[in-house]
Amino acid sequence: MGAEHFLYEVEGEIGILTLNRPEKVNAVNGRMLEELHQFWQERQEDTAVRVIVLRGAGEKGFCSGVDVKEATEGFGDLSADTSIPEYAYNIQKRWSSVIRLMRTCPQPIIAAIHGPAMGGGLAFASAADVRLATPDAMFCAQYINIGLGGADVGSSYFLWRIVGWGRAAEMCLTGAQVHSEEAYRIGLVNHLYSRDELMPAALEMANTMVSKTKLGLRLTKDALNAGLNLSSLEDAVKVEDRNQVYLVLSGGLKPAKK
Repeated sequence: MGAEHFLYEVEGEIGILTLNRPEKVNAVNGRMLEELHQFWQERQEDTAVRVIVLRGAGEKGFCSGVDVKEATEGFGDLSADTSIPEYAYNIQKRWSSVIRLMRTCPQPIIAAIHGPAMGGGLAFASAADVRLATPDAMFCAQYINIGLGGADVGSSYFLWRIVGWGRAAEMCLTGAQVHSEEAYRIGLVNHLYSRDELMPAALEMANTMVSKTKLGLRLTKDALNAGLNLSSLEDAVKVEDRNQVYLVLSGGLKPAKK
């Protein structure tokens, strides 16, 4: 399936994925969702690209979430043997599988965010490893504002781990907008840059990651993923200990660059 709604470029060992529905603030319709699922599935076995930068096309913003108009109009096009609950469940499962694939791919993901990151856009940002943003960036758990539950596609899992329980609960229960300075203050954003500086900064960080050993970078993402799920310090350090010993024995230990 050719990609209609995203662009993908590779510069050396860095992949740049651009959500590409700028006229809709990169809202995700059914076609785009399938394309992204296939893209992230292919990255699972991609050993050539080591870091991915995720961004949104156009001036309006990163991603405004699901294309609500298309999603609701789809209810009228169902076949006789597909119920509305089944249709909705299939779409929901596809969304959640995209988020899971983002975490299981071996490449660290740097989200370069401008303008709104709402609903599914917030989910994409939260599933990334690092978030860089512009002063006009805005984050919103939009789900509850459109009549759905306020925790969706990983928000109940990622958000409180990033910003703390109280702020995550506030975002999910109120659907309030969190603007760039506040997002930076609470740790939702790692760094703020102007529009002109955003992509150069993202690429600079990606190149710093690429300069590390290939296996070391991959196992670090593995360890961070394990840390998200493990219930104790003891479990976490077991994973770290295994990784470090393996890397030493594979010849990865070397003096740090000054």
